[in-house]
Amino acid sequence: MTPRQLSFDLPVRPALGREDFFVSPANAEAVGMIEAWQAWPARKLILAGPPGSGKTHLAHVWAALSSARIITATDLAEANIPDLATAPVAIEDADRIAGNRTAEEALFHLHNLTLAEGHALLFTAERPANLWPVTLPDLMSRMQGTLLIQLRAPDDALLAAVLTKLFADRQIAPSPDTIPYLTRRMDRSFAAAREVVTALDSAALAEHRAITRAFAAQVLDKLAQ
Repeated sequence: MTPRQLSFDLPVRPALGREDFFVSPANAEAVGMIEAWQAWPARKLILAGPPGSGKTHLAHVWAALSSARIITATDLAEANIPDLATAPVAIEDADRIAGNRTAEEALFHLHNLTLAEGHALLFTAERPANLWPVTLPDLMSRMQGTLLIQLRAPDDALLAAVLTKLFADRQIAPSPDTIPYLTRRMDRSFAAAREVVTALDSAALAEHRAITRAFAAQVLDKLAQ
């Protein structure tokens, strides 16, 4: 009898290397732009997509390629902008500072100084820049003048790869038929993939169960209630 793999309460360690990023038609354009970063128009790019779509992963891939620093936009108000501008910079969740005048001004100065120093900028966000409720007109004009690449909803292959990675980040090996079953039954979104894997991990821990197709069916039924 093949031993069942049970779920244990192990730390979540996201794998963020280029070799860990699965390329499909839903994200191939974004991956291509990250790898060809030295050819970006005006040396800047906005990468937009829903939560869990791979923006942070690609930001880390780009940082490894370009020796960039990564900072969350909400931390810019307290950051040393001239120091940050001495190298390429990835600004995560840039749309979340809309309405925060101090953070918006910090991003505006970082944008101008980094480009003046000859370095590149990568911005991640959930939405295109024209939908950010930014209050600083000069910042809005610069963001709207930045090349936009959007990550699309996952196809079957990408959804399966995302599920596989989310399980691997939690050091869980579900039965071979679990992931194909999940891709047929669950909502087709990155957020749903994260929710399902979290729910399966929690339920398996609570019930001391292995993650199998049958167990996944039970958990999905509970999530649908």
